[in-house]
Amino acid sequence: MGGEPRRPLVAFEAEDLGYDNQVVLSRLALALYPGERVALLGPSGAGKSTLLEALRRRLGDSAAWCPQQHGLVPQLAVYHNIYMGRLAEHSALANLWNLVRPLAGPWRQVAELCDALGLAGLMRRPVGQLSGGQRQRVAIARALYQQQELFLGDEPVASIDPHQALRLLALIEARHATAVIALHYRELALSHFDRVWGLRDGQLVIDAPARDLTLADLDGLYPDADSSADEAIDRGQP
Repeated sequence: MGGEPRRPLVAFEAEDLGYDNQVVLSRLALALYPGERVALLGPSGAGKSTLLEALRRRLGDSAAWCPQQHGLVPQLAVYHNIYMGRLAEHSALANLWNLVRPLAGPWRQVAELCDALGLAGLMRRPVGQLSGGQRQRVAIARALYQQQELFLGDEPVASIDPHQALRLLALIEARHATAVIALHYRELALSHFDRVWGLRDGQLVIDAPARDLTLADLDGLYPDADSSADEAIDRGQP
């Protein structure tokens, strides 16, 4: 007898996704299974953020979340921004005390993350004084600090050069069994992910194992981009 069929963590069955009365993704049908690492691709406005928000609502607290706009507090230090990933685990009094005198356990855990992410020596610096790439890494560190099995990221390596992006994706992969990550770097979608979801014009047009796809398949998601724009996107530039 065969084993039991895998049960998806999340499934959309011909559902319309959007905001208020606006449909962004029409009749979406897809499923996310445990252990999958999915690259989410598509041009600006295709619905990547909409899909990630829908996944986040369905998965709730079981998913670590790294938003596109970082969601950091500029006035607070790097340490405090990362610590906020697990505020709910501590009492209000402990969180208040931590603002004045960092708790020993969290400080040690955050320091280890900062070392791994190239943020050593910056833990006391206000996030507002950091570069864009450093803020991006703080947002990733906060998501990693949540210590969840599943990672959702909306362009978490968009402000980082390809070499750094590879290293950060490896850190995410080492700490999360399942991930859905929106990307600019199409090559990484084929080399570092199990599956690709491709969005275009409000539709899911690619849902396939990465091993079955080529860069030409992915280029079809961006038909209006000229070669120079494609190269800029592949370098992570706006």
